[in-house]
Amino acid sequence: MNISFEIVPRSLEAFDQQYRFVQQLDSGINTINVPDIQRFDTRSWELATRINRSQYRFVPHFRAIDFKLGSGDLFRIIDDYQLDSVLLVTGDPPEGLKRAYYNTDVVDLIHVVRQRYPALNIYAGFDPHRSGVQEECDYIQRKVDAGAGGFFSQPFYDSRMVEIYAEQMQGLETYIGISPITTKASMNYWEVKNKVKFPKNFQPDYQWNVDFAHQVMALAAANGLHVYFMPIRIDLERYFKQIRFN
Repeated sequence: MNISFEIVPRSLEAFDQQYRFVQQLDSGINTINVPDIQRFDTRSWELATRINRSQYRFVPHFRAIDFKLGSGDLFRIIDDYQLDSVLLVTGDPPEGLKRAYYNTDVVDLIHVVRQRYPALNIYAGFDPHRSGVQEECDYIQRKVDAGAGGFFSQPFYDSRMVEIYAEQMQGLETYIGISPITTKASMNYWEVKNKVKFPKNFQPDYQWNVDFAHQVMALAAANGLHVYFMPIRIDLERYFKQIRFN
């Protein structure tokens, strides 16, 4: 089972701090994935130069709405940074008018990138909270047909949903998202913003989230899947010192 750690590039200093933390974990983490967030100055692919790529696989995120089909901009980035893996997502429109964006469909972007780079590891996202299981699985299949070979999920909070998607994702290199929620305010945010329906036994505390992470890792290992950790505003030491990676 592969384990990825997501580092948000709020600044170069913040990135370097979390990267050093990952290196100190000595936990079997072998992949670093980096989201591209429009309100931050640092772009995901620029972190390629700050990661030891002989130690970690590097998977930068790219937002489809930032790239015009046919422009060649994404191709130039892939070539310039010698990327062997990319995660292509739709992306939210920018706040205000500070950055241009395009009506590029992520399925179309996956298709053109696959045509240009037959050997590239192309990942896409899926969201178990966005819609019904059948609708989301149909969307996953469209991305597979376009050329995606693997997926990173939005975080799960119900092991029963993990089991359902584990069955559906057989044969695809899939990373199940784990993002601890340790405050009531964060729980409310995920309910409103991301449409998460939490199980009745959910508790926004460290112990519940540590126990759940162990459940997800066990399910992933049993089903030939992988996991990635997406820590947001938590005490990294307090959480990860309790996580058993093996």
